[in-house]
Amino acid sequence: MDDVMIVGAGPVGLMLAGELALAGLRPIVLDKRPEPSELPKANGLAGQIVELLGHRGLLGVLAEGSGFAGPAPGFPFGQVPLRFAGHDDMPLRLLLIQQPRLERLLTERAVRLGAEIRRGHEVLGLAQDEEGVTLELSTGRARARYVVGCDGGHSTVRALAGIGFPGTTDDEVLRLGHFARDEQGPFQAPRVEGLEPGWNRTPAGRLLLTSLRPGVLIAGVRERGTLPGGPVTPDDFRAAVRRVFGRDLPLGEPIWLSGTVAQARLAERYRAGRVFLAGDAAHLFPAGGSALNVGLTEAANLAWKLAAVLLGRVPAGLLDTYEQERRPVAARALAQTRAQAALERAPGEDGDALRALLAELFADEQPLRRLAALLHGSDTRYPPAPGLEHPHPLAGRFLPDLPLDTAAGEQRTAGLLRAGRPVLLDLRDDPVPALSGDGPDPVLPEGGWIDVVRARCAEPPADVLLVRPDGYVAWAGTGGLAEAARAWFGAGPSAVRASPA
Repeated sequence: MDDVMIVGAGPVGLMLAGELALAGLRPIVLDKRPEPSELPKANGLAGQIVELLGHRGLLGVLAEGSGFAGPAPGFPFGQVPLRFAGHDDMPLRLLLIQQPRLERLLTERAVRLGAEIRRGHEVLGLAQDEEGVTLELSTGRARARYVVGCDGGHSTVRALAGIGFPGTTDDEVLRLGHFARDEQGPFQAPRVEGLEPGWNRTPAGRLLLTSLRPGVLIAGVRERGTLPGGPVTPDDFRAAVRRVFGRDLPLGEPIWLSGTVAQARLAERYRAGRVFLAGDAAHLFPAGGSALNVGLTEAANLAWKLAAVLLGRVPAGLLDTYEQERRPVAARALAQTRAQAALERAPGEDGDALRALLAELFADEQPLRRLAALLHGSDTRYPPAPGLEHPHPLAGRFLPDLPLDTAAGEQRTAGLLRAGRPVLLDLRDDPVPALSGDGPDPVLPEGGWIDVVRARCAEPPADVLLVRPDGYVAWAGTGGLAEAARAWFGAGPSAVRASPA
């Protein structure tokens, strides 16, 4: 019986596979498609996942050729522009990368680390017992100790596991397309045919014109109605442009076209026995910018916990913290994307007045910084482990990136999590007595489970930081550290090891 089977080879499923393989497992990813999709459904990542990818040493590879990776100069919030340029240390981070390239690189990483990708296997049935989960596939039968549904908004795994997916469906249709164009084409100008870059409103709907890379125009049309059956054709798209704008536009040669209807949904549960959900299978947001950030960070959260349980390091009860931590994050993302969708839809002069007033308010640094943290996810604070408290403000929050002076030289805290193991970062002049042993982990004789790094920091935020593999601080301070290590990692002094860093 396999340890973990992941259903869905999109970005979330592939991220989960890579994280599980990094932790020492050999997950299997099942996907019903015979080949990877080449549709650029997403054009980049925004939020805390960009930092986590940096912690894993992946950001440089992913950003290569993308054109941009770093602090966001601005971001739309329901058609109200947020302008971060000129403000220091705004938290929102961006990585421009089209989804097909993201999936290819995540696939390469997962396979290199030991994961297996099986395509052309559709899930038809699911049954579970005390020992594992049996999947009925279009190609036969498979069995694993745990199954994770990363199979999108129409998740078969979610339906078969009996998990409800309440929410709402928009009454508007969005047709979206990428079009090849001459670099000197008309849409290089800031205003063309009475249109501006970005969303344009008309009495019949809204029209989007933008570009994220040379030679490609992104166009979108929103209007009330329903999607007809079958794929969106160039004639369909041009007809929608005429209905909304009143005449044709020289968009260029279509590269790809799609149609969708926005939904706002959140799974009633993230877990049913040995079945878990992540990504769009667990939530659908009615505005862009948050889905991959939430889904990919869910994958990182679940992966280290599943691996720790399957490798016998911690009791299975640790898996309960996945839903406890991540479902509230998705609920908060759903709330702010609902607000964005409402701002975007608000019609007429009343809607224009609301957007104008909010644009004025969002120009002030305090609300701007608050929104940046909300979109990034840096306002998230996880609850403590059962039986513990959070005595320090950093506990439960994402690890800040700090400059360190270590025995191996100067580095930053972001470089401590490449291996995907917990880290005990000791910033005191004297080592921490409660967890200073350098002996090997008896479960893994070749190496310890918690890496100990002793370093100097000019402005240490705490004496000691106990950091989880997903980048969140499990404990900060000194008193109670051994209890926190046992609660999160099943670890006492014999489970730590000195790190050359």
